[in-house]
Amino acid sequence: MTNDPGAASAGLVVDARGMRCPWPALRLARAMRGARDVLLLADDPQAGREVAALASEQGWRLTGESGAAGEGRWRVRRD
Repeated sequence: MTNDPGAASAGLVVDARGMRCPWPALRLARAMRGARDVLLLADDPQAGREVAALASEQGWRLTGESGAAGEGRWRVRRD
C-alpha cells in the first residue's frame, strides 16, 4: 500500500516500484484475484508492455500514465 493521493479512488494499490519484470505484472495478477479495481505503481521500463499484455489477455480495462522520473501508473479494472 502507499499514501498516493491519486490512489484514493482505486480499490487497491500495488506498489511495485523497484521491482523488475515480470514482478509488477505478477503482483498485479495476484491483486486482481480478489479486487475489481487496482492501481499499479511500477518503474521498470518493460512494465507497461507486460501489464498491457496481461490486461488484454484477461479482458481487464487498462488506463495508464507516466509519473515522475519514469514511474508508471496503471489503473486496471475488471467488469
